Amino acid sequence: MDASIRDPAEALAPPSRLRRRKPLRFRRALPGGRLFDVMGDRPFGGRFRAVRRLVLGTLWTLAAMPVQAVLLLLPGRPKIVFARVYWRVMCFLLGMRIRVVGTRLGAPRTLYLANHSSWLDILVLGATLEAAFVSKAEVGRWPLIGTVARLGRTVFVSRSRGRTGNEAKEMRDRLATGNSLILFPEGTSSDGTRVLPFRSSFLAVADAAELIQPVSVAYDRLGGLPACRRDRPVFAWYGDMSIGPHAWRLCRHAGLRVTILLHDPVEPSAIPNRKALSAAAEATVAEGAAILRQNREPRPLPVRAAVTA
Repeated sequence: MDASIRDPAEALAPPSRLRRRKPLRFRRALPGGRLFDVMGDRPFGGRFRAVRRLVLGTLWTLAAMPVQAVLLLLPGRPKIVFARVYWRVMCFLLGMRIRVVGTRLGAPRTLYLANHSSWLDILVLGATLEAAFVSKAEVGRWPLIGTVARLGRTVFVSRSRGRTGNEAKEMRDRLATGNSLILFPEGTSSDGTRVLPFRSSFLAVADAAELIQPVSVAYDRLGGLPACRRDRPVFAWYGDMSIGPHAWRLCRHAGLRVTILLHDPVEPSAIPNRKALSAAAEATVAEGAAILRQNREPRPLPVRAAVTA
């Protein structure tokens, strides 16, 4: 009877002949340390990739600047075509693939309205559309980037009320001469998870355009896989982020892709006023961006103005 009464811990312990004197130790299936650690990051390869991309991008920029400076002095479209070639090469050097859904109009006097989440928007939209950008005046004072922006015929706008009239006149003059413009009506960049409200004041020159085309931009691939919410900061540049460290982190990644969704164009006269136009364009861009973020099959959307009673 006494032999059947045992300590529960002792009863659950394995027999002495099955006990291990040393703990189990696991070794890597592939020798060589971190270089062959497929589950971890690869800092050496990532850093080499980033250095290669940034150096090649800088060299290409320095080589293209004098060419564009000469083309600006010549009449015709060469300066517009070369600007697009420059951005396309930059996207290639940075490893950014571009998927375009919808129809490129290519028509003169088109005002493109796009959401804005990163400095990358300049590269990918410049590589897709033959149009000049409308940017804040601070960009024109940045080293090298400001020079590239001026060579790209960027229209700079400031927050000063006293200069608003002159800047609007410059935008109207550009549209009147047959040029197209790319405008970010949000007025600032976002974190990439949503589209900020469009400012109707940015569309004060919409009546000078022949067509308005909303554009949704979403960075939907990272490492060749669908990008999710946690991946947005890799692409999005907003708040007080510094462009240098952000570009370094981005360039360390492979398998980058952006999808540009070109929606159905609309004539400015088809919508009664700029506030209604701003609201309709915002709804179209936001819906298209949501479709892209959700990795659903994108399709161009029409611009629908809200019906008021």
